[in-house]
Amino acid sequence: MSNRRIVVLGGGESGVGAAVLAKVKGFDLFLSDFGTIAPKYRKMLDDYQICWEDGKHTEELILNADEVIKSPGIPPTAPIIKKIVEKGIPVISEIEFAGRYTDAKMICITGSNGKTTTTLLTYHILSDAGINVGLAGNVGRSLAFQVATEHHDVYVIELSSFQLENMYDFKANVAVMMNITPDHLDRYDYKMQNYVKAKFRIINNMTANDAFIYWQDDPVINAQLEKITTEAHLYPFAEHCHKDSAAYVDDERELIFNTPEISMKMPRADLALSGLHNLFNSMAAGLSACLLDVNKDNIRKSLSDFAGVEHRLEYVETVNGVKYINDSKATNVNSCWYALESMPKTKTTVLILGGKDKGNDYSEILPLVNERVKAIVAMGKDNAKIVDFFKEVVPVTDTHSLADAIDACKAAAEEGDTVLLSPCCASFDLFKSYEDRGDQFKAVVRNLK
Repeated sequence: MSNRRIVVLGGGESGVGAAVLAKVKGFDLFLSDFGTIAPKYRKMLDDYQICWEDGKHTEELILNADEVIKSPGIPPTAPIIKKIVEKGIPVISEIEFAGRYTDAKMICITGSNGKTTTTLLTYHILSDAGINVGLAGNVGRSLAFQVATEHHDVYVIELSSFQLENMYDFKANVAVMMNITPDHLDRYDYKMQNYVKAKFRIINNMTANDAFIYWQDDPVINAQLEKITTEAHLYPFAEHCHKDSAAYVDDERELIFNTPEISMKMPRADLALSGLHNLFNSMAAGLSACLLDVNKDNIRKSLSDFAGVEHRLEYVETVNGVKYINDSKATNVNSCWYALESMPKTKTTVLILGGKDKGNDYSEILPLVNERVKAIVAMGKDNAKIVDFFKEVVPVTDTHSLADAIDACKAAAEEGDTVLLSPCCASFDLFKSYEDRGDQFKAVVRNLK
């Protein structure tokens, strides 16, 4: 048994997973959550006989820690974190802690957009190929909990910038960077470079035996790569072939994978997921599979039969000739850009925007709104920024509930149109989460019939 004291802050999936691993490893342990811990996590803590509290932070039980594991949702500006740092107590992430107790290969995926689809698609390819693979991070179950209770040879891990903030010695074997666009700037003092640095922590500690897969046409990624060095082998992907492109589409519309491990091609039309953003997701997932020596036929099959991700360009229903699409996962402007890019090049889209603004600059989607959107329905507690930005571009209706937003969409949409929920914003003003927002949207739409 260890005499070292671990304190876990946060009683959600990440925190409880970290607590279970710490318990299994014999640490003196305490978990504290300033909010309310959900019943299923209370039960897990009790089942493992872990001491915990919620609704408060008892400082005398926290500030005596040798190390603190912080859940990613807790900002570094939280008062208890400031006190912990002032006492010189190390603060780490659940991912950092879990990495100490497994020798599994780590495929780690980040980016402002596309990381969930890429993570699930990569997991789908590897799982179908018979690899003993776990799914963790922002999707799936806690990495720490899986390390404590299971054994996997490979983990596919979706990592947000929040999760990357407190990783120090953890190392990815394959790191994937989809893109970097402004997001969560309220967390980073509204400084884009702070956000970029957080994302690039994913390549920390990588060696010449490791691989960095990234979008070759992203100016932010390219600018950062000019400032830093990495020993990792680079595998860039792009829509069209550039120098050193490891994945691209040729003039015959064939998707090419060109790596020392595997050279293969497949028609772009055979991909299960349509749209430019999903082409990039498929490239990144396919490259990851190539690096693990997955059979070519397995890669082709899995890229062609993947079912997609809930709340990401998810078809809901067609009602009175109007198609409804749930893209609630689009919590930033760039994600909405990709959704609009997949819409028809006619002004037949009614776009639902709104929620908790994270420092959004809507100018990025302005050309696509001009080209493809016939009306905007703003849905949120405070829509002034959206209304002011778009009111001279397209008709904008200001609504403050889902029911009113759907009524406005019904009034604006005609047969052949598409209603697209792609909010650009976090959900926390009217909903519990983007999943809750998407689920409620789907339920209301299905009741329209």
